[in-house]
Parts: sequence; structure tokens; C-alpha cells
Amino acid sequence: MKPLAIIIMDGFGISLIAEGNAIAKAKKPNLDRFWKNYPTTALSASGLAVGLPRGQMGNSEVGHLNIGGGRIVYQDFTKISLAVEQGTIAENKALRLAMEKAKGKRLHLIGLLSDGGVHSHNTHLYALLEMAKKAGLDNVFVHAVLDGRDVPPRSALGYFHELEDRFRQIGIGKVATVSGRYYTMDRDKRWERVEKSYRCLTDGEGLRAATARDAVQDAYSRGENDEFVSPTLVDSDGLIQDGDSIIFFNFRPDRAREITRAFVDKDFQGFATKPIRVFYTCMTQYDATLKVPVAFPAQDLNDTLGQVISRAGLRQLRIAETEKYAHVTYFFNGGKEEPNPGEDRCLIPSPKVATYDLMPEMSALLVRDEVIRRIDSGKYDLIVLNFANPDMVGHTGIFDAAVKAVEVVDGCVGAVVDEILKKGGCVLLTADHGNAEKMVDPATGQPHTAHTTNPVPFSLIINDGKKRCLREDGILADIAPTALQLLGIAQPKAMTGKSLIKTELS
Repeated sequence: MKPLAIIIMDGFGISLIAEGNAIAKAKKPNLDRFWKNYPTTALSASGLAVGLPRGQMGNSEVGHLNIGGGRIVYQDFTKISLAVEQGTIAENKALRLAMEKAKGKRLHLIGLLSDGGVHSHNTHLYALLEMAKKAGLDNVFVHAVLDGRDVPPRSALGYFHELEDRFRQIGIGKVATVSGRYYTMDRDKRWERVEKSYRCLTDGEGLRAATARDAVQDAYSRGENDEFVSPTLVDSDGLIQDGDSIIFFNFRPDRAREITRAFVDKDFQGFATKPIRVFYTCMTQYDATLKVPVAFPAQDLNDTLGQVISRAGLRQLRIAETEKYAHVTYFFNGGKEEPNPGEDRCLIPSPKVATYDLMPEMSALLVRDEVIRRIDSGKYDLIVLNFANPDMVGHTGIFDAAVKAVEVVDGCVGAVVDEILKKGGCVLLTADHGNAEKMVDPATGQPHTAHTTNPVPFSLIINDGKKRCLREDGILADIAPTALQLLGIAQPKAMTGKSLIKTELS
């Protein structure tokens, strides 16, 4: 069988709701033909099925990571949240060591007090407090960074009310400092902001308040929303001192790096720091150059589909237009930039238009023509290609343009599939997440421009005379194992997805 192609129709979800459904409206003679004549199923492409939080819509990056990885690739937020839910966070070696080091000293929990789920989540903080209680710690201080950006601009009082309830329930914890993320979570080397936060954390410099809620009320009276609350000392016993232990509980790295460097980088040049020695633990890897313990290290994606194909001595092609080129290369390869041996890449430039509703065909026809040329070369065993149109045009919210985008992709997919079948090859036809099937928000009647949580189609298109039946509980991570089964290549242990082929009869 040569070649085997994985065709990803980006942003092509399944919905039974006809209103605002550009995919249902579009004329799709080729897709209808494939769905009717070849084994077809639906795959979950959002939430926990792709390593995202429950109910969260899928996206192209995560979709391609899962497809290429052949396993659920858990995002940091999900990984930590599952550890909290399942209680396994209590066994985390890095966190346990941080608490062991805090005995007889202070434990400082620094991070964004928010349930926004973008940089942090307050449930992770509560789990750390419970761990500290079980570890027998008494001096546990929270240095609360206020959000107001991923949550409403003046919502901090509610978070403090909940945090204080947790202090009472668990039996430990005090708020030591309060600061807006504008100061503590800068990422643009505005060191004067970070320094204000650092000085408050270590010296108590800045404003003072009797309680955390007073600090917030005072800030509001000054006209400061949560994001911009000036660094304020609440409890001087909670200043960071020599020998203390710090856990920074943000999981997103970009806005946690600068303040972390101020504490742990011996060559730090941003501003003058104190010579205090602390045991510093990061929730995730903020920067590979920071030599500090990491509670939840990055998942190292080895034995991806691309690597397995390469090790088998086979040739592969990755092709997409600009908008989705990184997805079929970097993300499909598990976040690795370098191509695998025997992996060719082809970038077709996306059109230079203000918005893609003005040119819904984008560069799909050029992608089609180049793929067919490469198929005819007979050079490749695996071809991974992406048609960007349903997603990129779906994001414009223009219904008629999205319909045209789907129709263009139908024509292109038809031509590519027919060419592969002519060569005796096989096609796995699928998508990475939904979008174009929901162009109208039913609640408001306004254009819907975001991704969806809908499942995506998967068809196994091959004319080898065998009858195959597909599983109905599949996820994106099952595509790579299916490809390996068809190619007769052993699935590595690291690839935990399962082939979608339930039965196969000659």
C-alpha cells in the first residue's frame, strides 16, 4: 500500500443542527461519496479526549499534537487538574521536597489567584494548602497575584472570600502580600514593575493593608482594577527570607519567568536583588535554563508517527499552506522543529488578503496540485496534508464564504483521494476540531467565529477488497495507530492510542 495519506480538513466538525451549519449547506459530492462507500465514524476532538480541560473546544495545535503523537497529549492545566482530582498531586516528588525543605521555615505559595484557567487555577492552590497541612507545616503564606484580565476586572474580593474559607477549613494559610499581575507577571522586561513586586515580597516595600480584602478595597478606591493593584504588604511575618521554600503555582510559563529569575538566577541583571537563598519550585518548566525543581515537567513526545515512519526507513511528506504549515510539521512531530530523516516538507504560501472570506479558496487548489504531483512521483509512503479553509474562513463568521470554503475543500479532497486510490494507496480522511459547522450563535443569532466541541469525521478509504468496521468511541490519538496497522508497522508502547479498525475481513 503506497502511499498512505492522512488528510486533515481543518475546522471541519459534525453537527446535526442545520442552522448556521456551513458544512451541511455546502454541496459535497466527493465527501458524500466517501462517507457512503467507505467505513466512517466520528472522533472526539475536544476536552479530555485531546488533553484539554473538560468541555473545552479543540484547537489546531492540540489536534495535530494528538494525531501525530498517537496518544492523548495532556496540556499542563489538565495534567495538574487531574492530579488534584485523583489525589496523585500528594505524591508529587518536587512538591513534597519543597514542603520538606520548609519545615522550621516558611512555605510561600506565589501565583495568580484566579479560576480563569489561563495561567493558574485556584483549585491547584487549595491542593497545595492541603498538602502543606498534611506535611505538618505551620508557616504557610500566600502571595496573591490578582487577575482581572482572564476573569472580570474587579472579581478579587470573591476569590479572597473563597480563599479565606479554605484557610479555615484546612487549618493553615495566611495572605502575606497582594499585587496585580501587571507587576508580578510582566513578560516584557519592564523590570521596574517586577522590582516593585519583588521588593514587596522580600522587604515589605510598597503599600500596607490590614487584610487582603482591605488591600483590594483600597486599590478600588484609588481607581485600580485587580490587574493593576499596587504591591501591598498584608502580613510582615510572611516576607520571604533566607532558607524559605517557594512554590510558584502558575502553570503557564511566559509570565512566571521574570519574577522567578529574580529569585534564582545568579546572573540576574534586571535590578539589584537580595542575597537570599530560597528553595524554589516551579509548577511547570518555565524556562529550560532555570535550574530549579519542576513539579510537572513537560511531556517528552517520543515515538511520534513521524519518528516511527522514519525509523522504518520510509519516506514521508508534510504539506500545507502557510496558515497550517506549523501544524503538519512542528506540532505533528510533538513540538520538534527538525524534520525526521526521510521527511520532506512543502509550504504553499497563503494568499495575502485582509480576511479569508474575501478568498475562501485560499491556496487549496495549489496544495491540491502539488500533492497530486508528489503522489505521482511515487516517492512517499506517508503523506500528511492539511486543508485550512473550513477553519480560517470559519473564523471570519461569514456564512456564505464558509460554505464556499467547504465546497472548495470537497473538490480538492476528491481529486487527491482519487489519485491515491489510482496508485493503490489508502486515505485516512479526518479533521482536527470543529468550526465551520457552527457559524451562528443560536443564543444571540450573531456570527460564531470560535472553534466548537463537536466531534469530527474519520473515514478509511481503501480499495483492497477487505471489509473493515470502525470503532465508534475513537479519539484523535487513535489515528496514528490505525495508520501503523495499515502499514504493517508495530505500534510503540509510548503511543497509547488504539487502532480504529474494530474488525477486518478478507
